[in-house]
Amino acid sequence: MHSKLTISQADRRPMYLQLMEQIRRRVAVGDWGPGQEIPSIRVLAASTRVSVITIKRAFLELEREGVIVTRQGRGTFVAENVDLGRDLRGRELDEHLAAAARIGAELGIDSKALADRLRDIAETEEEKGK
Repeated sequence: MHSKLTISQADRRPMYLQLMEQIRRRVAVGDWGPGQEIPSIRVLAASTRVSVITIKRAFLELEREGVIVTRQGRGTFVAENVDLGRDLRGRELDEHLAAAARIGAELGIDSKALADRLRDIAETEEEKGK
């Protein structure tokens, strides 16, 4: 029912951020659909081998973002927001594009040249998909 979440010790980001990213991704790609129950804090703590406090922090942040909802006595569920998956995918894309912009700036590539490269790559990917 639930995909396994993993924590990487090699990843420099805090564990709760790694968990949040994985949960967001599962929701964004539709692995965890609207209204679907997700593993409890204790179950996730045991399966990922991190503290209950770490899982709880990730859940609190995800609730603030509107990704999940906790119903007292019933469990934690993916929010019912119909556009949530699309919104999360859009946010993830924005994060990748921001990273590309930072790297481009470090390499001395201006925004127009970066946009041209993105367009070329997107067109190449579209051709591969046909």
